[in-house]
Amino acid sequence: MTLKDGDVTIELLPEVAPKHVERIRTLVGQGFYDGTPFHRVIEGFMAQGGDPTGTGTGGSRLPDLPAEFTNKYRFIRGVCGMARSQSPNSANSQFFIMFAPAPSLDGQYTIWGRVVAGMDAVDKIKRGSGSSGMVQNPDKLLRARLQAA
Repeated sequence: MTLKDGDVTIELLPEVAPKHVERIRTLVGQGFYDGTPFHRVIEGFMAQGGDPTGTGTGGSRLPDLPAEFTNKYRFIRGVCGMARSQSPNSANSQFFIMFAPAPSLDGQYTIWGRVVAGMDAVDKIKRGSGSSGMVQNPDKLLRARLQAA
C-alpha cells in the first residue's frame, strides 16, 4: 500500500485467516481501500483504517466475516488485524496495523498479515487525540495493490 510517506508491503497470512485474506484481496482488487482514511490512530498502539466513511462505523457491501482467531501469531509491532464490533463475527473491511505489542488482543481479533517493509511510513501516520484516537484531517491510504507471489 502507498501512504504519504512511502510504500508499505504486507505479507498476507492465508494459512492463519483464509477468509479474511480473501476479503482483503477482494477489496484491494476492487480499489475499495484507495483514498480511505486512517480514522483512528493511537500512539503506542495502532493505526486503524478501511472505513470509507471515516467514522469507524462503515464497511463494505460484503457480509461480515466469522472470526479466525489464531494462537500461531501474536499482536506485535507490524501485525495487521481486522477491526470488529463487540461481536467476534463482525469483521468486514476495517483493519489495523500495530505500532507496538498488545497481548490483550491475542485471541480476540483476527490476524491476517504483517508488515515486512515500510513500517517507517506506518510510524508517520497522523495520530488522533483523546482515548478514542479519532483523527481530524486524517492521513489516507493512497493506493492498495496486490503483488504477485
